[in-house]
Amino acid sequence: MITVCLADNYPVVHYGVKSYFKDHPEISVVSNVGSFFMVPDALRNKEINVLVIDLELDGLKSIYELKAIIKNFPNTKVLVFTSLNEQIYAPNAIKAGVAGFVHKSSKLETLGTTIIRVHQGIIMLSDSIKKNLALIAKQNKSERLYRKLSNREIEVLRYLCDGKKNNEISKVLELNEKTISTYKLRLLQKLNVTNLVDLVNKAKTLDIV
Repeated sequence: MITVCLADNYPVVHYGVKSYFKDHPEISVVSNVGSFFMVPDALRNKEINVLVIDLELDGLKSIYELKAIIKNFPNTKVLVFTSLNEQIYAPNAIKAGVAGFVHKSSKLETLGTTIIRVHQGIIMLSDSIKKNLALIAKQNKSERLYRKLSNREIEVLRYLCDGKKNNEISKVLELNEKTISTYKLRLLQKLNVTNLVDLVNKAKTLDIV
């Protein structure tokens, strides 16, 4: 039996996922947490094979924190289950060491299949992501720049689009304010804009945030 911990903000998601897998022959949801701060204890208290986690989970400030979970709990596979744009976030999540990515618009049957396969050691990406990565590889540098944003650049961009100032972002991500300014400058250059308003609009147009 594959043991699963579900980390999600919303009780309705916990209820729906747990109900769906209640009588599943291979999967058992044995732990539910509602914030990232609860994840380490959940993984220590029970033997968890697969952690199913939303990138927008309360307390999860950066994808780099997921890298720490992956390092500290090597026997637990991490599977992202989120409504964030998979074209942008899946490649970066996989680079961080995540074993799979399932969009919340998918059927729970797909989530179940993915849980089983990542437990078997298979890196799971949707067909659309695989095709997208193949297309990115064929594009010239200028065409694919926005798709080559780093994990940290995407995080900074999300906070900028939420209206946060550089000093606020620096506190959330625990980085120097000058470092945030550097990321902001890189974003302006990579997305070929000259000001914050255009940066936010470009990010929304490209469905990056």
